[in-house]
Amino acid sequence: MKLGLLYGGKSAEHKVSLQTALAVTKALDFTKFDIYPVYITTEGNWIAGKQLTAPAENVEALALDSSEGSTAGSLSTQAFSVQAAGQSKEFDVIFPLLHGPNGEDGTVQGMLELMNLPYVGNGVLASSAGMDKVVMKNIFAQAGLPQVKYVWFTRKQWEKNEELAYSEVEGKIGYPCFVKPANLGSSVGINKCTTKEELKAAFKEAFEYDRRIIIEEGVTAREIEIGVLGNEDPKCSVAGEIIPKDVAFYDYKAKYEDGNTGLVIPADIPQDKYEELKQLAVTAFESLDCAGLVRADFFLTKEGQFYINEVNTMPGFTPFSMFPLLWKHTGLEYPQLIEKLVKLALDRYEEKQQIKHSF
Repeated sequence: MKLGLLYGGKSAEHKVSLQTALAVTKALDFTKFDIYPVYITTEGNWIAGKQLTAPAENVEALALDSSEGSTAGSLSTQAFSVQAAGQSKEFDVIFPLLHGPNGEDGTVQGMLELMNLPYVGNGVLASSAGMDKVVMKNIFAQAGLPQVKYVWFTRKQWEKNEELAYSEVEGKIGYPCFVKPANLGSSVGINKCTTKEELKAAFKEAFEYDRRIIIEEGVTAREIEIGVLGNEDPKCSVAGEIIPKDVAFYDYKAKYEDGNTGLVIPADIPQDKYEELKQLAVTAFESLDCAGLVRADFFLTKEGQFYINEVNTMPGFTPFSMFPLLWKHTGLEYPQLIEKLVKLALDRYEEKQQIKHSF
């Protein structure tokens, strides 16, 4: 099976994507797949590399340049085919390992749909809604999922009347609160605020990464995460708990650089709360019409109240990442997890081929 790994991307999470791709090459069974890298540079150029015969040694080896493969420009079927015996053959399945905008947000998924290529993970709707925290939370509210209080602003609204925006946050949310870009992950551009001065600085930074931001109520709670795997009949992993060490919250550095975080798997929660967590995670999965995989993140207060924080439609696969660790503790090792995701991708593709396009 010819498997194309699509990674990099024109996003602030470019480096995270490279780390994910590196980890996936180390976990893949090279006897079962012919593996080809497709690298998207930070400028948005596509480079289709030669077949990998062994895991990549480091992220630098995956950051291809034009001398290491064929430059496919911004959009081209050339990036998704290989030359064999003088003939071009499309990949059997694409594994998008992109994080953030221009990859995880439905843009690449839409292109793959138009090209009629099977791909791992969530489709256009789930990817775009899951990337946009405002849209996601509005859908969760419609589904009846419990959430903390939140408000959102566009850059134009903020620039028109900054003081009004700050007053609305203080009146509806209060302190502490978290300010986040609406369309970004990996804790990029996120700040915890306890004063108005911190709020002003957080607004300014968040708007550097997106034209729309969201402000959420800060709660004293445990951070509980769970993996969901499947298409029409999703299954849940064991739960895990994140315990940041010496940091205000689970930020980018703790996630990807220094591992300055305690991951407790399985999380120490009663069985009835675990059952409740699974039901909430599946409801979130189905409300966004997800497919393949998500990591669902929750807050659990000391009173026993769950609040859904978000779902990640392309969770990280780095050595510090929760998603593969959750499934490992559930009994699904990393190589088997990837094979399961590929099978789910092909199953979903075959189902879509049954749809009539004429009448």
